Amino acid sequence: MIEVTNLSKRYGRQLAVRDISFSVARGEIVGFLGPNGAGKTTTIRMLTGYLPPSGGSAKIADFDIFRQSIEARKRIGYMPENVPLYDDMRVREFLSFRARIKGLSNSDARRRVSHVIETCGLEGVRRKMIKTLSKGYRQRVGLADALVHQPELLILDEPTNGLDPIQIRQIRELIKHLALNHTVLISTHILSEVEMIANRVIIIDSGKIKAADTPQNLIADMRAAGRVQCEIQAPAEITTPVLANLPHVKKVSSEPLEDNWMRSTLWSDSGSDTRQTIASIASENGWPLRSLFRHEATLEDVFVEMTRKD
Repeated sequence: MIEVTNLSKRYGRQLAVRDISFSVARGEIVGFLGPNGAGKTTTIRMLTGYLPPSGGSAKIADFDIFRQSIEARKRIGYMPENVPLYDDMRVREFLSFRARIKGLSNSDARRRVSHVIETCGLEGVRRKMIKTLSKGYRQRVGLADALVHQPELLILDEPTNGLDPIQIRQIRELIKHLALNHTVLISTHILSEVEMIANRVIIIDSGKIKAADTPQNLIADMRAAGRVQCEIQAPAEITTPVLANLPHVKKVSSEPLEDNWMRSTLWSDSGSDTRQTIASIASENGWPLRSLFRHEATLEDVFVEMTRKD
């Protein structure tokens, strides 16, 4: 559905996107992640035809975004971060207007508008002025606009921006439902949402692709997956050297707590688990042990690891 090859974008001397290549297959939900200024929005604007690339190429459903821009854009439903809506229109009126702009006939427009109003949960507000809608409903209207011409590909830039937790959950479930019939490329800072709905994740930083894989594989490969934390009642100068010499352990840090308790964090090889060994050593040395757990890595850990500057 999306084929990007050595795509670049330059603003004067600044290279915002640097020879990136990736693909998105039909039917996938792909999270497109990166810190502020990483090149996410610039890439999305090139894919949707809002910006011309400085180099490289990209295709949407086999149509080149530069040489066949109109055909490529017909296959895209784009929801930008700040959804542009006409506040002085009613919801159904706005969606009908947008459907006609996108080339639908009167009969097709009526049918599609009714469909997206139902799909996006807008039945109760279809006659309301857009300026009276809550942030959550405005996002739904923006999503309905992106869907009204029945595109093959949905590109969503921060679709849950500014929403409360209940609204975020509602939009997440809606996106999962839409993915049954659409390919979805979603850019967001809410990594837990991506972890729950995405088949694959692409991480971009400083204009370069840092990783592209399933969330599960990225999590399994990162070093934080082997982090264990324990609380032992013994001096750090005694416990730290012992813990640091355990198999697979790369680093140990300790911090003092109350009543001579010490909290130690062990970084070890990915996939290793030192908890049983720690418990045995504490028992053998007569060290009281009140807490012992293994850190379960998340997509957020992967994101921080991939984009850290040190």
